[in-house]
Amino acid sequence: MAETVALNTDFLKPSTRISNIPTYVFAELEVMKKAAQAQGRTIIDLGIGSPDQTPPQSVLDAAIKSIQDPTQHGYPSFQGKDTFRKAVVQWMKRRYNVTMDYATEVQTLIGSKEGIAHIALAYIDAGDVTLACDPYYPVHSRGTWVAGGIVHHLPLTAENKFLPKLADIPTDVAKKAKLIFVNYPHNPTSAIAPLSFYQELVEFCKHYEIVLCSDLAYAEIGFEGYRPPSVFNVEGAKDIAIEFHSFSKTFNMAGWRAAFAVGNAEIVKALYSVKSNMDYGTSNFIQDACIAAMAMPDAYFVSNVEVYKRRRDIVIDGFNDLGWHAEKPKATMYTWLPIPDSIPSSKAWTELILDKADTIVTPGIAFGNCGDRYFRISLVADEDKLKVALAKIKAVGIRFK
Repeated sequence: MAETVALNTDFLKPSTRISNIPTYVFAELEVMKKAAQAQGRTIIDLGIGSPDQTPPQSVLDAAIKSIQDPTQHGYPSFQGKDTFRKAVVQWMKRRYNVTMDYATEVQTLIGSKEGIAHIALAYIDAGDVTLACDPYYPVHSRGTWVAGGIVHHLPLTAENKFLPKLADIPTDVAKKAKLIFVNYPHNPTSAIAPLSFYQELVEFCKHYEIVLCSDLAYAEIGFEGYRPPSVFNVEGAKDIAIEFHSFSKTFNMAGWRAAFAVGNAEIVKALYSVKSNMDYGTSNFIQDACIAAMAMPDAYFVSNVEVYKRRRDIVIDGFNDLGWHAEKPKATMYTWLPIPDSIPSSKAWTELILDKADTIVTPGIAFGNCGDRYFRISLVADEDKLKVALAKIKAVGIRFK
């Protein structure tokens, strides 16, 4: 019998750039949640921003009708159906008074996260530089890391209303940068950006020849009449910009994986090149559902926003009663709050809240080093559950000071 030789398993290890990417925090939170549930505890999950409401009925009806159509089950168009892209053009005109060419300036996506990762692959070679804010939605940095690039983070502070200071970016870094990612209304801080910020940003990107990537995932969740602008409300933005829109939060379609990108035709073409080599596009029935979504009347958006506004008020008022001094955000489905000074880190805070109050929140460190003294709450539970979570936190004596 042949002697058994131990197999050297080093070849099974992934690439260095993949190995160096941090574990996705929501995977860690899921493990923590399951462990707590295994102990028989009822957990209120305010971690990942997955809407708990359902899509509009007209969206469901459109999907069902499309699924029942035998012609809709083949591979979809790489760019997206003409009807979908024309609906996007109408949407951009209706919501932002922005004109787009459906044939060259619109690209369907399997979620905006996928599109953001792919735009990095389209433009970043090994050693290239991307500018990204900190705190940041993880893929704003990780797409570049997967591509072998370098991320220069722009610190966001409460003192500057969580907007980056473009003047503080070193000139040598700006000259090397290929991309910049911004995301307003902002995840995780809920900060908003005035049109003047986008005007400054467009000028900055033109000066340094940087592709501007605007993540507008929370465009339709604004409170007290606030309506977030599109970067394309700035004259000349289409020369250097691409913007990502998501159906996940606007229409409660997070699990459907549907989004689109609009903007400069050359940038959209580069994104298309990556996608056409790496996936087969968004399924036809989901595109048909999205067409129905974009035809929803304004009353739908008002109703959806009102749900989040009530939840926002419950959370902010509840934590302020416990010693916080938080202002109510003007947009998004999140609240961003500081952790008490006595707690060593945001992860320690998350563990404390789960252990003592059966509630999951997201540690700020998940969004970058500048977030470690904060935590994020997703408004993805109904009002009664939010009140229960706050009551549990209060009952165990947790306070800000």
